[in-house]
Amino acid sequence: MTWRQVAAATGAADRGAAERGVRLAYRLAGLPEPERVIWADSPRAGAALAAQLAAEGTAGPSVREAVRTRPWAAARERLVDRTGPAGWAEHWTLTAAPLWDTTAMLTERIRTGVVEALAGSPEEEQALRLVLLDAVLGQHDAAWLTAFEGHHGAEALDGIAAVARAAGWWWPYEKTVVVCERPVELHRDEAGRLDRGDGPALAFPDGFALHAWRGMPIPAEFLGRLAGLTPELIREEENAELRRVMLEHYGYERYLRESGAEPVQRDEAGVLWRIELEGDEPTVMVEVVNSTPEPDGTYRTYWLRVPPRTRTAREGVAWTFGLEAAAYAPEKET
Repeated sequence: MTWRQVAAATGAADRGAAERGVRLAYRLAGLPEPERVIWADSPRAGAALAAQLAAEGTAGPSVREAVRTRPWAAARERLVDRTGPAGWAEHWTLTAAPLWDTTAMLTERIRTGVVEALAGSPEEEQALRLVLLDAVLGQHDAAWLTAFEGHHGAEALDGIAAVARAAGWWWPYEKTVVVCERPVELHRDEAGRLDRGDGPALAFPDGFALHAWRGMPIPAEFLGRLAGLTPELIREEENAELRRVMLEHYGYERYLRESGAEPVQRDEAGVLWRIELEGDEPTVMVEVVNSTPEPDGTYRTYWLRVPPRTRTAREGVAWTFGLEAAAYAPEKET
């Protein structure tokens, strides 16, 4: 399994492999193995359990520094010494960077979701954020683990890597470790953002879930409204961000057609449409007809979203190519 597959893995954790990885991580850090491993069905449940253990003091102090931070820092130092700072930067760009943005975005959304689910006051939120800092991210450590795979000295990371391949987030304490299951569902768009219009974009076995449309968090109950959208309902939505989601789900072309919108300008490049939205910037689109016919002889229409300041279709099409309107002069439009 590649590290990219590890980061996106769903389904039941391999609990035996994860627990062996935990114990190996402790041994490699020079620590006694933990007395017990407790499983949780989601980061929400794991954070709640970790907070309880920390408050009780029965699990001992966090050993994340020894188990995760120091081995990572030592492996990085060895690689930098061998490659030099410029070589390290290039190596990171080629290995970890392609996966880093998507995993970092996902882990931040999970942290936010956990805080929203568990914190009832500013004091509880602060305490919970500190608990979340004690977590090792399991499968979501895949991005940086790929940078060290196969390199001398990376053996110190074998325990962390074993847990990552087998399970989700985990909290290492002196006597007790809390390990989380992986999600049962993960839905993302082509940019790697959480994205689903008919259910949770990320879901765990215990029901902890995140809902999102093209990366934007949305309330779970909001999804039920998307199936029965009308232009009137879209216009009546007061939340500008949710209204944008409704427009994208409904389709700009359909909205323009069914709302009785009128084009504001036409030229040889296409037709410019403008949708005025209360409390938000206008949505401006250029309707463009492909000059090359389809196999059946028809001509496909495209809708290009352009900046609100756009005043002509030609200017809008030129903007999509990074040009000023005066500089846009294609020999043949495709």
